[in-house]
Amino acid sequence: MSKKAPTEDEKFLFVDKDFLNSPMAQADWAAKKLVWVPSERHGFEAASIKEEHGDEVLVELADNAKKMTVNKDDIQKMNPPKFSKVEDMAELTCLNEASVLHNIRERYFSGLIYTYSGLFCVVVNPYKMLPIYSEKIIDMYKGKKRHEVPPHIYSIADNAYRNMMQDREDQSILCTGESGAGKTENTKKVIQYLAVVASSHKGKKDSSAQQSGSQFAYGELEKQLLQANPILEAFGNAKTIKNDNSSRFGKFIRINFDVTGYIVGANIETYLLEKSRCIRQAKTERAFHIFYYMIAGAKDKLREELLLEPFSNYRFLSSGHVQIPGQQDDEMYEETMEAMNIMGLTEEERIDILKVCSTVMQLGNIEFKKERNQEQATMPDNTAAQKVCHLQGINVTDFTRAILTPRIKVGREVVQKAQTKEQADFAIEALAKAVFERLFRWILARVNKALDKTKRQGASFLGILDIAGFEIFEDNSFEQLCINYTNEKLQQLFNHTMFILEQEEYQREGIEWNFIDFGLDLQPCIELIERPNNPPGILALLDEECWFPKATDISFVEKLLNTQGNHVKFAKPKQLKDKTEFSILHYAGKVDYNATAWLTKNMDPLNDNVTALLSNSSSQFVQDLWKDTDRVVGLDTIAKMTDSSMPSASKTKKGMFRTVGQLYKESLAKLMTTLHNTQPNFVRCIIPNHEKRAGKLDAHLVLEQLRCNGVLEGIRICRQGFPNRIVFQEFRQRYEILAANAIPKGFMDGKQACCLMIKHLDLDPNLYRIGQSKIFFRTGVLAQLEEERDLKITVVIIAFQAQARGFLARKAFAKRQQQLTAMKVIQRNCAAYLKLRNWQWWRLFTKVKPLLQVTRQEEEMSLKEEELQKAKEVAVKFESELKEISLKHTSVLEERNALQEQLQAETELYAEAEEMRVRLAAKKQELEEILHEMEARLDEEEERAQALLVDKKKMQQQMQELEEHLEEEEDARQKLQLEKVTCEGKIKKLEDDILVMEDQNNKLLKERKLMEERIADFSTNLAEEEEKSKNLTKLKNKHESMISELEVRLKKEEKSRQELDKAKRKLEAESNDMQEQIADLQAQIADLKAQLAKKEEELQNALARLEDETSQKNNALKKIRELEGHISDLQEDLDSERAARNKAEKIKRDLGEELEALKSELEDTLDTTATQQELRAKREQEVTLLKRAIEEENRTHEAQIQEMRQKHTQAAEELTEQLEQAKRVKSNLEKAKQALEKETSELTMEVRSLTQAKQDGEHKRKKLEGQVADLQSRFTDSEKQKAELGERCSKITVELESVTTLLNEAEGKNIKLSKDVSSLTSQLQDSQELLAEETRQKLQFSTKLRQAEDDKNSLQEQLEEEMEAKRNVERHVSTLNIQLSDSKKKLEELAGNIELLEEGKKRLQRDLEAANTQFEEKASAYDKLEKTKNRLQQELEDTLMDLDNQRQNVSNLEKKQKKFDQMLAEEKSISSKYADERDRAEAEAREKETKALSLARALEEAQESREELERANKALKMEMEDLISSKDDVGKNVHELEKSKRGLEAQVEEMKTQLEELEDELQAAEDAKLRLEVNMQALKAQFERDLQGRDEMGEEKKRQLIKQVRELETELEDERKQRALATAAKKKLETDMKDLEGQIETATKGREEAIKQLRKLQGQMKDFQRELDDAHAAREDVLATAKESEKKAKSLEAELMQLQEDLAAAERARKQAEAERDELSDELASNSSGKSALADEKRRLEAKISQLEEELEEEQSNMEILNDRLRKSTQQVDQLTNELQTERTTSQKNESARQQMERQNKDLKAKLQEMENQVKSKFKSSISALEAKVAQLEEQLEQENRDKQAAAKSMRQKDKKLKDLMMQVEDERKQGEQYKDQAEKSNTRMKQLKRQLEESEEESQRATAARRKLQRELDEATEANDAMSREVNSLKSKLRRGNEPSFGSTPRRMGGGSRRVIEDASEEEADSQSDFNGTKAAE
Repeated sequence: MSKKAPTEDEKFLFVDKDFLNSPMAQADWAAKKLVWVPSERHGFEAASIKEEHGDEVLVELADNAKKMTVNKDDIQKMNPPKFSKVEDMAELTCLNEASVLHNIRERYFSGLIYTYSGLFCVVVNPYKMLPIYSEKIIDMYKGKKRHEVPPHIYSIADNAYRNMMQDREDQSILCTGESGAGKTENTKKVIQYLAVVASSHKGKKDSSAQQSGSQFAYGELEKQLLQANPILEAFGNAKTIKNDNSSRFGKFIRINFDVTGYIVGANIETYLLEKSRCIRQAKTERAFHIFYYMIAGAKDKLREELLLEPFSNYRFLSSGHVQIPGQQDDEMYEETMEAMNIMGLTEEERIDILKVCSTVMQLGNIEFKKERNQEQATMPDNTAAQKVCHLQGINVTDFTRAILTPRIKVGREVVQKAQTKEQADFAIEALAKAVFERLFRWILARVNKALDKTKRQGASFLGILDIAGFEIFEDNSFEQLCINYTNEKLQQLFNHTMFILEQEEYQREGIEWNFIDFGLDLQPCIELIERPNNPPGILALLDEECWFPKATDISFVEKLLNTQGNHVKFAKPKQLKDKTEFSILHYAGKVDYNATAWLTKNMDPLNDNVTALLSNSSSQFVQDLWKDTDRVVGLDTIAKMTDSSMPSASKTKKGMFRTVGQLYKESLAKLMTTLHNTQPNFVRCIIPNHEKRAGKLDAHLVLEQLRCNGVLEGIRICRQGFPNRIVFQEFRQRYEILAANAIPKGFMDGKQACCLMIKHLDLDPNLYRIGQSKIFFRTGVLAQLEEERDLKITVVIIAFQAQARGFLARKAFAKRQQQLTAMKVIQRNCAAYLKLRNWQWWRLFTKVKPLLQVTRQEEEMSLKEEELQKAKEVAVKFESELKEISLKHTSVLEERNALQEQLQAETELYAEAEEMRVRLAAKKQELEEILHEMEARLDEEEERAQALLVDKKKMQQQMQELEEHLEEEEDARQKLQLEKVTCEGKIKKLEDDILVMEDQNNKLLKERKLMEERIADFSTNLAEEEEKSKNLTKLKNKHESMISELEVRLKKEEKSRQELDKAKRKLEAESNDMQEQIADLQAQIADLKAQLAKKEEELQNALARLEDETSQKNNALKKIRELEGHISDLQEDLDSERAARNKAEKIKRDLGEELEALKSELEDTLDTTATQQELRAKREQEVTLLKRAIEEENRTHEAQIQEMRQKHTQAAEELTEQLEQAKRVKSNLEKAKQALEKETSELTMEVRSLTQAKQDGEHKRKKLEGQVADLQSRFTDSEKQKAELGERCSKITVELESVTTLLNEAEGKNIKLSKDVSSLTSQLQDSQELLAEETRQKLQFSTKLRQAEDDKNSLQEQLEEEMEAKRNVERHVSTLNIQLSDSKKKLEELAGNIELLEEGKKRLQRDLEAANTQFEEKASAYDKLEKTKNRLQQELEDTLMDLDNQRQNVSNLEKKQKKFDQMLAEEKSISSKYADERDRAEAEAREKETKALSLARALEEAQESREELERANKALKMEMEDLISSKDDVGKNVHELEKSKRGLEAQVEEMKTQLEELEDELQAAEDAKLRLEVNMQALKAQFERDLQGRDEMGEEKKRQLIKQVRELETELEDERKQRALATAAKKKLETDMKDLEGQIETATKGREEAIKQLRKLQGQMKDFQRELDDAHAAREDVLATAKESEKKAKSLEAELMQLQEDLAAAERARKQAEAERDELSDELASNSSGKSALADEKRRLEAKISQLEEELEEEQSNMEILNDRLRKSTQQVDQLTNELQTERTTSQKNESARQQMERQNKDLKAKLQEMENQVKSKFKSSISALEAKVAQLEEQLEQENRDKQAAAKSMRQKDKKLKDLMMQVEDERKQGEQYKDQAEKSNTRMKQLKRQLEESEEESQRATAARRKLQRELDEATEANDAMSREVNSLKSKLRRGNEPSFGSTPRRMGGGSRRVIEDASEEEADSQSDFNGTKAAE
């Protein structure tokens, strides 16, 4: 499986783990003993220790293998590779400066800008946009702990936010660092993160996202919080040398949150605004941005209103219009105005702000001049002052008077004092600064007001401090003291918090440690600055000096030296430049401060006359700015100053104002108290270089910042404790190898195991501590353990290798032994053969042996022929049989397949039959249970019926008796009429109840109308929803167009990227060529220099030039220009040489003429004297002296040449370094290419994910389509049901009316009963009056009656509960019967009354029956509900099945993805192969380049030797001239001429040979170069073709994926439309259903109230009816099942028959096959001696037959199993039929019993049927169905809502992805433009270089032409020389003839001298050859 390639954003966050875990790096570290050594260039360099000599150590640098000695104390330990690029530097085992710097550097070069260092988060400015701030990254960091995700500013912000929410503790994030380090950017990122995470408008996110096309969507408050930044940046930021957007003030942003974690407000506090920037700036720097924005962006009308002028007209904008790269001031103006608008600033306020800015710039244009005779200032031109006054709304004359002659209070008088030019300029500048500062404060207050406008209370806050870091400049002033004082306090806070956290950690782990509060280390320095008294600190002394008149900066410094001179942290500089200097020892280092103008800076004085004018301005805005003019330091303070002193406060102003130092100290104290009350989080920003270049890191600069930022201070604190912590399990796992036998086998607790391991390791107890869950170590202990572990592992591996090698050696030795034995056997056989070879018997044996079988050959031949014929016949038979067998085989296979299919079908049928059987058995059991219950009930009912018959007979007898006594009871009836009245009252109550019922009916009708209105509303809502869907479609079309545009852009970007790649490759090739050509040119130039270096002055010039070249080695273009200059000089030298040559030729001619003259003179002067010989001897001595001098000169010359060579080699080394740099650039380009390839791979991954999402969407769409179809069908059903409900409602109303009529009838009967009862009571009363006994009995009877009535009421209440109510009624009836019998015995007169009671009883029974029917209806409704429940369960199962299908689809998709990944991996491997090939080609090219360079060096050396020879030649020529000039001695001249001739001849020959060799070498080098170029071009072309092919493939894949994405999006939008429609329909249905439910509820309530009395009397009949129905249903079910089982049995029998037939056919086929097999086996047996092919076929056939047999056997076994099953099934069918018959008989019995019961209860049934017809059974069923449907619809609605939410989520994610893609495309476009610019620049460079090369080639051609000319001239000179030598020889011969003894000695000497010359020349030649050969050999 290929590893998943990291995405673009992950590449800049996560460390590559492959590098960390590489064993090679670990081994390298262990073997070399690598350490860090100080380096001037890189800060620290890696080196390996070679030797140790006391305090000094010899080390070898890892980069260039250079050896150097270093002091032991300067060496710093290196961490193991395991800790490379570690995320938290506190984890480093070796905590030192070098390790920290190396870790930061490694991470920075890998694109990882964030690194933790304990509590710090160190950020290095990347100087480029990184894709690590998107919403995806925000989601990644949301709610994650610090160790779960890589270091990031979001992690710091999220942890702070989560801690605030969980602990309810205020948080703070402190961002410090140098200008340009990225403090403001990181602050912005924190605010952006919090605005996303803690936004209070999360619900409105989608809508706002649609409206604004920004990446993130925020609420109003969050928007304002983010927009506050552009406003503050416009007024408080400026361009500096280090930073284009430098914050010139510190700020503390306090964001308030409520209890739920939402942002409820914010507040911003600022510190130390750099006011002076608005009046003066350094070169290439700008004032505050707002001035430039306003001038560039204001429109014409506004320009006139603000009186704006061009940039150059303003004096305060000292550099004019300095443009910021990549930023337009007019655009930024618009952004600032928009931000002000969002912050709620009105148009008037904005114009007022701009007016104030314009006045600040106009103040700079006011010019003052001195009067002629006085120092008083004047204002000759007041146009600028007029403009200022117009803008500020004040009077011009008053303003000029206030500036030039202000009123000052001296004592009690007010005096006008004239101001000098300097004072006036100072006042104007101070006013400009004050105006801008007050404006800035006003804007800040306005911003804070806008951010704090919410009324919600903030529960907690999170503060972000963005303040300048520790600063050490050359000139440090008051501002630097304030900043450094702040940083001291912040560092103290950090040290204190770190100490607290360490203490908590150690306490938690239970470690003993002496706690140190490191925050106290900084206290002395802080006290030095801020201490108020005893002795006072710097700020207190400064304030004190401000009060004193005549105080100066020098007096302040003197006082400071006196009071704090002995302080630990105070120092006086050693070299005092000024008296105002002093030093403070801060934690980051010693800082020298200059106290000039500190008193003015602390006082901040202003012209109080002008401030008074401004406070009374006509502009309300200006008045608001100058409210507190009474607190301004005025001119009266300045008046009391002397010339030498600075301003101080007068007594009148004392207490009225506070100094800048006091204010800053107070604000800092407030800030520190808030920070101390918060939990701080530290961010340290670092600037990597001052050039604003990405990918460059200045080591010394970073180290200085780490020191200043307190990171190294934090590491110092870490070293004091136990910074390295490891969990027990990890420690045991990694280092158990060091203590292998210490831990016993089996389970052991981690802590115990670690204790045992440490005991075994014998570590010093001071070096470690064991906690509860971790083991703590001091710094360096882990590195030591790592070294020991590496040693142990090496020992183990060496032992393993030894074992392996031993095994291999033993194996090889055994093999050799076997070979030895084999050789011995062979030797023995050879020896035996050699012995037998000449033995006669052996020969005879060898000859006879082959003749032994000759006689049998014919017989054998005949036999063989017969066998052949038989074999042929057998073969023919086999072929025919084979054909038949193959045909049979095919038919058998077909039959087998058919049988298999049948078997499968039968097995399926059998399974179904089995299932049916199981169901039947279950049903049978249920039916049996029901039957038993029915029989029991029947028995009970029969018993009850018999009891009722007995009761009936008794009652009839009682009735007869009562009828007889009725006549006697008529008198009592009159008394009972009184009770009748009460009954009538009851009747009235009942009538009122009826009226209530009617009211309820009316209400129902009204609700129905409301329902209809709601339906109408829903229809309107539907229309609105449809409109919304149309809008959505429009939006979708827009998105599609956007996507298409993006795709077009993507294609363009890809094309441009390809073009750039091609251009890059071409450039690389051209650069290589250029470098080679440059190298050649440099070699040629060096040759020319060596040729033309004549004199010492020229040599010195050449040396100076070489030194210049070495100093300018980095700038190739400068070097080329210099070389061109050198070439021009050389051309001039060449011209001079030519002139010299012409002169030499002339001299040569003269010499020739002189020679002729000499000849004539020699002929004349043959008779020379002895004096001439003496002269000649003297001359020879002189010549020898001259030779020695020449030799010495030659030596010096050679030494100079060697120096030149050394310098030349140095130049060559520099050139090689440049080449290496070029190679590094090339490698960087390759890295960029790899990054682009990674980006493409990431895009492909994204496209894959999109395809997956598309497939998921398709599945969901299909599901949704199905659901929509279901919903539509249900909707139609619901509409139908609605119509049916309307009809039913009308029916129900009719039924209700009938029910009310029935109720009225029942009430009438009740009234009659009550009347009868009243008459009976009256009769009883009469009888009581007649007879006392009878009255007692009557009273008893009346009480019993009341009891009966009470019982009746209780029965009515209890009858609602099924059987219990019925039994209670029966008991009450029996008690009534008993009472009646007693009353009959006692009172025969009450018979009539009992009859009436009997009628009442019958009525009660009818009521009971009605209640029974109602109960049955309820039961049926319950059954229906159960059915709906079952249906819902089935639907659930179906959905689960769909889910499984979806999962399968997902798994299939995952498999496809894996395949695609494999494809990708293959492509990557191919690309890696191509890359390897390219690398090889490059390596070959490098080798050939080195060869070419070595050849060039050889050439140079040869040319140098040639030059030396030329010099010698020149020297000889000079000698020749000298000789010729000395005409006195002829013989001497002759000898010298001979010498010169020989020397010249030797030199000429040497020159010729050298020239030939050089030409050959040049040609060879050129040929090699040409070959290299051809090879390189071919390789490049091939590589480009491969790349193009790959790019085309990638583009095609991209196009396909983009098409798929489009299709997906269209389908998604269709789904959204359908969902919208479905949701609308659903809502409609829901509302309809709710209304219907309301109606139904009201109807049911009315119905229940109406039928309450009917319910009470329906218990008995209900049970009977239910039992009968159940019996009926059971009988019918049993019959149906029996029929089904019979049918199935028949079908099974038919299938059995078919199977038996199939079996018989199969058996026949099997028998045939067996018969064929037997025949074949016989034939095969007869033909056993046949061919091997037939035997193979036979085996194959046998195998097939055996398979068939096995299959047949399996089928037979299957058939047997089926037969068994069939038998069982037939048995079961028989059993079922028997059971059916028994059940039929029982059912017949039940029917007969039922008929009897029906006859008995016919009357009751008739009445019941009438009631049932009237009762709303249909209504109930419809209600239940509707309820079920409602439930279903609700569930569907919920599902659809979930789907909708999921779709919305996916849409949001896709939108986010789209936005990210847009951002990436824009970034790529920008990068593309940058690449294009770079390419154009490089093209121009290349063209220039080409031109220069062409020029240099032309010059070289000229030089070669000149060289050829020189050669020709040399040839001519040699010819002339030959002629001269001939003439000299002839002269010699003549001389010898004339004077042999006298001239004999000199020629020998000369010959010796010439030999020496030749020998010297030959030695030089040999040296040159040996050098040349040496270089060759070295190559």
